[in-house]
Amino acid sequence: MRADGAPRMTPGAAALAVALLSAYGVFLIYTAVVLRWHGVGVSPALEGRRRRSSFDDFLVQAGLENVRLTELVAVEAVLIVVAVAFGYAVYGGWPAALAVGAAAGSVPIASARERRRLRRELAREAWPRMIEQIRLQAVTLGRSIPQALLDAGLDGPEEMRSAFLAAQREWLISTDFDRTLGVLKASLADPTADAVCETLLIAHEIGGTDVDQRLRALIDDRVEDLQGRKDARAKQAGVRFARYFVVVVPLGMAFVGLNLGEGRAAFQTRAAQLTVLAAFGIMAGCWWWAAGLLKLPQEERVFPAEPTGGAADGAVEPS
Repeated sequence: MRADGAPRMTPGAAALAVALLSAYGVFLIYTAVVLRWHGVGVSPALEGRRRRSSFDDFLVQAGLENVRLTELVAVEAVLIVVAVAFGYAVYGGWPAALAVGAAAGSVPIASARERRRLRRELAREAWPRMIEQIRLQAVTLGRSIPQALLDAGLDGPEEMRSAFLAAQREWLISTDFDRTLGVLKASLADPTADAVCETLLIAHEIGGTDVDQRLRALIDDRVEDLQGRKDARAKQAGVRFARYFVVVVPLGMAFVGLNLGEGRAAFQTRAAQLTVLAAFGIMAGCWWWAAGLLKLPQEERVFPAEPTGGAADGAVEPS
């Protein structure tokens, strides 16, 4: 302790502080030179980039690639405000009204997840036929691999054609198959599309006589995966029914209760408000628990890509 009452730093503490500052300085120099990163945090925020990339893939897979995050937040905010007002008018208390608002705020995300699921199922069902068409055109008819891919895609489902149109524009302008596949992979954000594109890129650049064999193996793998998922979803029918039953029945009973006896006044006591809040919590818990039972393994993208410029810059707007 110094004479003025301030604590004195011991030599060991001073040495530790100097060592830490030196190590941090070395870290900043290393990340600036090697990683080309000029931040002052403890990491280059790679996880943040991965999260943003996953969110962008989610929007593309749901067919909402042109929707901005601010627009999605604005829609949720409006729904929450309207739902809170409605909940307060029905239940006459803030706890229940806020629970109604929270439930309404989850609707856009739930709707986007359902759109994503349906579009991914559509892609899984379409790819085996499209790969077979690519194989026939490239191997049997002798057409070029890029043209076979684009023709098969343009004859595919309506939801996938915009991606192939953007890829076709890139191909007509640049005739660079790698850039064309980059546009296609970014526009579809689909694991099967990544695998097909990488297989065709290798076949286009290196050539060889095993293109037919590789495409046949890819078709067999996609068909087996599709059939397995259909069987699993058929076995989950009971869980899916129970999931909706847990939500519909309590809401129906609450609506009936509003028209019996004291109706809305019965919900205005503190105990009633807490009971309604607990009921919403139990419903949400059951819903997410059932979602875990219904969850099937999802393929991860192995060769993701972003548009590399050219015609795609004006045709496809990455989220």
